[in-house]
Amino acid sequence: MKQVVERIKVLKIDEVAKDFGKTIRVGETEIALFHLKSGEFYAIENRCPHKGGVLVEGLISGQHVFCPMHDWKIDVTTGKVQEPDHGCVKTYQVEVKGDDVYILLS
Repeated sequence: MKQVVERIKVLKIDEVAKDFGKTIRVGETEIALFHLKSGEFYAIENRCPHKGGVLVEGLISGQHVFCPMHDWKIDVTTGKVQEPDHGCVKTYQVEVKGDDVYILLS
């Protein structure tokens, strides 16, 4: 059975400065969309697995975001929390076409 993927246009590239994030809502789902210094976009669940900190409010360093509540370091490319802490957040596939940024939901 083929999986259905919903492609949702969420913003234009220039709507998020590099090394910043933006909260995206798709129905009941809240996603943190990050624009890295490299120019790439990554999307993850917008809540830290530790105490629910809002990740889009965290500082970005390279491909990591630091939770603003307790400084947990989360890799935005994989959703994994850096040791010695543990856990992960859901990741979402992002696609850039021209100036448009899309999130793909399955």
